[in-house]
Amino acid sequence: MTYKLKNVVEETLSDDWVPLKKISYDYQAMDGSWNHMDREAYFRPDAVACLLYNSDKETVILTQQFRMPVWSNNKEDAFILEACAGILEDASAEAGILREIEEETGYRLPHATKVFEVYSSPGAMTEKIHGFIAPYTEHEKVSEGGGLDEENEDIKVVEYTYAEIKHMMKKHLIKDAKTLLLLQHAALTIF
Repeated sequence: MTYKLKNVVEETLSDDWVPLKKISYDYQAMDGSWNHMDREAYFRPDAVACLLYNSDKETVILTQQFRMPVWSNNKEDAFILEACAGILEDASAEAGILREIEEETGYRLPHATKVFEVYSSPGAMTEKIHGFIAPYTEHEKVSEGGGLDEENEDIKVVEYTYAEIKHMMKKHLIKDAKTLLLLQHAALTIF
């Protein structure tokens, strides 16, 4: 499908966390007509996420931490369960997720397998998430994890059995989209 844009103007509205920009543009619709649009978008860097699994123990590792936007929506969900994740700062997505795994969970893993790339919220953010899965064993644990003090991370590392995860998914207790995508992938291919 082809599309055309013209008269594109960007205005930065805020840059406290990541840039929030207002973008004004003329867009040619599928029927050939032109429409003027004004949209706001967060220009957030790409991210990485990984589900760690242990086939011998039939377990997965997730992280749990306080998330202000979730608290603002529903205070009961504020300490949300998530796959290990972070902003992509490295030359490659795999290098980035291996760094995040060690920082957040305390496991030093040799590799991770990429299973998807998705836009987290294409109507509001530029962020694309690179999703991975990786096997882990107890001998790969090198620290307690929990995140980096200099980033004010306060992360709890939690381990669940496959059965517990399946139950939690059925009861809608896991509410993070990237985590659900990774768990659904694992349910189809691993457990």
